[in-house]
Amino acid sequence: MKPVRAFIAFIVFAVLVQPVLADRLKDMARVQGVRSNQLVGYGLVVGLDGTGDSAPFTDQTFRNLMNQFGITLPPGVSPKLDNVAAVTVHANLPPFAKRGQDIDITVSSIGNADSLRGGSLLMTPLKGADGQVYAMAQGSLVVGGFGASGQDGSRISVNVPSVGRIPNGASVEREVISPFSRGDTITFDLLRPDFTTARRVVETINNTLGPEMAYAHDATSISVKAPRDPSQRVSFLSVLENMEVDPAQEAAKVVINSRTGTIVVGQNVQVSPAAVTHGNLTVTIEENPQVTQPNPFAGGDTVVTPDSTITTTQEPARMFKFGPAVTLNEIVQAVNQVGAAPGDVMAVLEALKQAGALRAELIVI
Repeated sequence: MKPVRAFIAFIVFAVLVQPVLADRLKDMARVQGVRSNQLVGYGLVVGLDGTGDSAPFTDQTFRNLMNQFGITLPPGVSPKLDNVAAVTVHANLPPFAKRGQDIDITVSSIGNADSLRGGSLLMTPLKGADGQVYAMAQGSLVVGGFGASGQDGSRISVNVPSVGRIPNGASVEREVISPFSRGDTITFDLLRPDFTTARRVVETINNTLGPEMAYAHDATSISVKAPRDPSQRVSFLSVLENMEVDPAQEAAKVVINSRTGTIVVGQNVQVSPAAVTHGNLTVTIEENPQVTQPNPFAGGDTVVTPDSTITTTQEPARMFKFGPAVTLNEIVQAVNQVGAAPGDVMAVLEALKQAGALRAELIVI
């Protein structure tokens, strides 16, 4: 495959000019206040096959657990806890979650446990940011990774055996009060703030439901007048979120991933008149050591004499010209006519930006 074709196929992903397709409002925005909440807890996993940890906090937690069951361990006696591991448990509490509903949880070792495979999580309270308990977790872990070791110290590990999940492993015990039913309006927050998109959302809602039903606060938030009755509000929101809106075109951007060499050029990128030349200099160093050995009866020593050969090769630099208001296709064609590598293209784009010829935001990730 020629370098030019390979560069087009694998390096530059060009977002070509296409008709803008309408998106549903539910894909463009989220209802303000309707969100998930993070929960976290600390507990013990038991029943491990000798893959537990030996951390001091695990011993302390185990003693506290035994005291809760009325069992007091003799002072100074440290139980062997090869089958016990201290873990953190975290989960996301979805919006409108009710008491008794089950949610998935993730269990992660915080000590030096080798694996959580085959273990069971004991009852663990999950707390929110306010310190209140919102769910209780317990159950048998599902671990996707595993590890094995030999007596000679060799070891193999697949995935991460110190992290597991419990589907439906926590039961919701406290509900989070949602502001969904409060007030006379429902507010949408755009996922990608844009003044033009916000204006189009307002126009679409007002044209469908009536004038002055919706208004924009800024480039992100749009409020819509809504009924107070919860059942009517749910039906009303169902109508709103399925409305189709033409989003505004994105701002002109060029995104460069310096780690992978990927370059993404947006459809609105333009270049002012500019001439560019770029060449490569290759330096090759070849080592050919020479061994000098004395005569058998001379009494000398064998000497290694270094012999280095340095050659330089400079590829001819071809100059190409960008005209005014160059389109995306013309930019790609002009760069590829030179057969430039990804690193060279990055350097050219950065130089164009510094020269003020690249009419786009240059983002390096």
